[in-house]
Amino acid sequence: MFQLAAVPRLSRSTVDREEPARTDPARLAKLWATGRVVLVDRKGRTPVRADASELSTRPTAGDLPPEAMLLGELDGVGYWALTSDEELEENVSSPDRSWGLWTGATSEDGEEWHDLRTTGALLSDTAAGLFTTAVALASWHRRASFCANCGAPVERVHAGWATHCTGCGREEYPRTDPAVICLVHDDDGENGSSVLLARQPIWPPGRYSVLAGFVEAGESLEACVAREISEEVGIDVHAIRYLGSQPWPFPRSIMVGFTALAVDRDAPLIPADGEIEEARWVTRAEVLAAFAEEQPDLKLPGETSIAYQMIKGWAEA
Repeated sequence: MFQLAAVPRLSRSTVDREEPARTDPARLAKLWATGRVVLVDRKGRTPVRADASELSTRPTAGDLPPEAMLLGELDGVGYWALTSDEELEENVSSPDRSWGLWTGATSEDGEEWHDLRTTGALLSDTAAGLFTTAVALASWHRRASFCANCGAPVERVHAGWATHCTGCGREEYPRTDPAVICLVHDDDGENGSSVLLARQPIWPPGRYSVLAGFVEAGESLEACVAREISEEVGIDVHAIRYLGSQPWPFPRSIMVGFTALAVDRDAPLIPADGEIEEARWVTRAEVLAAFAEEQPDLKLPGETSIAYQMIKGWAEA
């Protein structure tokens, strides 16, 4: 049975995320004094080096600010995230131009800032893990400025990994919304000979991927897979099997990857109105041709997405 082609690009992380450090003032002070800072702007972009393989981090300075978020420690260096309000010049071409949905920007000194979705596959393991965590924490804090219980303002505690309500004292922690993403194939052989791909109306022409959707309250991951496939394209699946997962902090998801078999390969595909523009069965040969850029009418997800590793793993099985 096939597996993911490789570790999903945003699942890579090398820093120590030891939780006790977040509540140890002496340890935090030391990690800040010799640390590096990852800046994140309001659109979730950060400055990157010319080849986008590493982040352009900043040295820490002054006292530890209350808004600083500890990302982890590596080789005695503490890595932190801070949000940035620096004015940037927009609409700079991104390193990964395949989607065309997210552009970069430049600062006054010419430094380029880019989105995690367009750099995640290019970054080193350490850089990818730092950027993913920084975007996730910054995104959560932007949406959690007030207490969900009493509405009072909150303050950051535990080095950015929790908030404390100034009114009722309630503590809140970063939220993660689980979403399933599933590669459906037929039953021709162990791994099938065709895969079910679909496209959303907002995607660039020719772009296709596997199906995905959010887990509902009181629903198991496997039940969500079966429901989402049925709702989005109108077919039933079985033999649902876990493949792997990847954080997707846009704004706060984790993508849980599965594969499943179509009950009836010949059943009519019924795309969900307004959500799925088109769904189609694609052969392994066509998928391999698309990866080789020899199938102009079939463009697959970029390497930053777990969908890439799912489709590639299936195609090469």
